[in-house]
Amino acid sequence: MNRTFITIGAICGFLSVALGAFGAHMLKSILTPELLADYQTGVQYQMMHSLGLIGIGLASGHLKGSVHLRRAGWSMLAGIVLFSGSLYILSLTGVKMLGAITPFGGVAFLFGWLSFALAMKQPSK
Repeated sequence: MNRTFITIGAICGFLSVALGAFGAHMLKSILTPELLADYQTGVQYQMMHSLGLIGIGLASGHLKGSVHLRRAGWSMLAGIVLFSGSLYILSLTGVKMLGAITPFGGVAFLFGWLSFALAMKQPSK
């Protein structure tokens, strides 16, 4: 078990709930429906990938030292920062240029899930 990824996943999950509540209660009357939807997308993807990080941490107990699992975990964290982070900042500032960062986070998520799948194909130790 990799406690680092489990801890990071739990912290990101906590932040996802806090940011979701903030958006629902504080931003609903401030943001346009389009910007609020972007914000909520960031929250949803952060939560999904927080759970992915916890799963990676738990899986690492069966695949000790897996390079693919480490790549998967760090890629998912990068995706949370780039994808969700850019959507949060875009929503709060209205600066549309920040949307150019979001796809890099999406690619990090894809790489993370692919790496997770590759790790699962390895024999357990």
